[in-house]
Amino acid sequence: MTSPLEQLLARHVSTGTVPGAVAVVVAPDAEPAPLAVGASALGGPDLAVDAIFRIQSMTKPVTTVAALRLVDRGLIKLDDPVARWLPELADPVVLSHPDAPLDDTRPSPRPITVRHLLTNTSGYGMMTTDSPLAQAMVESGLEAGPQPSGLGADEWLARAASLPLAFAPGEGWRYHHSFGILGVLISRVVGRSTPDHVREDLLAPLGMVDTGFWTPSASAHRLPATYRRDGDVLVESEPAGGGLYAGPPAHDVSHEELVSTVADYARFLRALSHGAEVGDGPLVSAELLKLMTSDRIPGALKRPDSFFPGFWDQMGWGFGVGVQTGGGHAGRFGWSGGLGTDFFVDPDGTIGILLAQVDLDEQVMALFNEFQQLVPPH
Repeated sequence: MTSPLEQLLARHVSTGTVPGAVAVVVAPDAEPAPLAVGASALGGPDLAVDAIFRIQSMTKPVTTVAALRLVDRGLIKLDDPVARWLPELADPVVLSHPDAPLDDTRPSPRPITVRHLLTNTSGYGMMTTDSPLAQAMVESGLEAGPQPSGLGADEWLARAASLPLAFAPGEGWRYHHSFGILGVLISRVVGRSTPDHVREDLLAPLGMVDTGFWTPSASAHRLPATYRRDGDVLVESEPAGGGLYAGPPAHDVSHEELVSTVADYARFLRALSHGAEVGDGPLVSAELLKLMTSDRIPGALKRPDSFFPGFWDQMGWGFGVGVQTGGGHAGRFGWSGGLGTDFFVDPDGTIGILLAQVDLDEQVMALFNEFQQLVPPH
């Protein structure tokens, strides 16, 4: 008899939501047993449980933990101005309103801090209207999308710094770009690339052998193809075993996103939720973990135009994760990646991870919603 999880995945593969997916739902004290359903590409071989996925915004919790470990060591503080390490951001200017012309600005009343980056309140982020700033971000190569930017970390930051903030730090909420800046900040604080630091300080100690900012050439055959939906047809974006994450990049990708497996990401979430010791101390101190996994956004900043419609309904944002603030799963934290990946952690330590390979759309979001309901409300 198949499990509800396997039935869910099989149904969505058969109806064309995704070509395949690897997933796990595991109770706090059980051993993760991921399952794979479907194919690694349309018409291709079966998807393996150790497939390596481009997890996009599921990188944000990992980057967050890497930064919080620096806070625990006293190398940075949450309310430190980031310009100490990122002089490009020393004198930001702010638009009079997010849709204003690019020259309608004023000096920022306060500096951007580490806390602003962790909470998406820095003034940088995705624009929700076709504004002059949104157009400038596209023209500068800063638009968020399914592919890496193609820019080195320093160049990416310089282009971001050349644009005005949509709002003064701490006075609004916009998604995504704060975490690219956070990645560059980590590299400047530790004096080496963020991929090198994260691998040594976090990934290797946790045994996350298949997680990184790219896939070694010897393992690239484990990358599934990626797709976007054009009407009712899935169109290939990157081939199985290839694409921009196959093999080392030509430039510093401290601002970019990870590839990972279900098994690796389960190790990370287990260590985070169980307070695991890593090296000479906890992965993250209890105080910072509480801040990370609880809502840090004031109600006044939860504006309907800050993200997609309905996002703030019974939802908050901690440090690098979304936090459910109401309903039967209140206290659950988690997040999704733009290429069809999703995870959650319940207050009792139950973990769910689903990795697929299709740009987020209504069908993929429906799969996520059903996946998140496999664990009954508490």
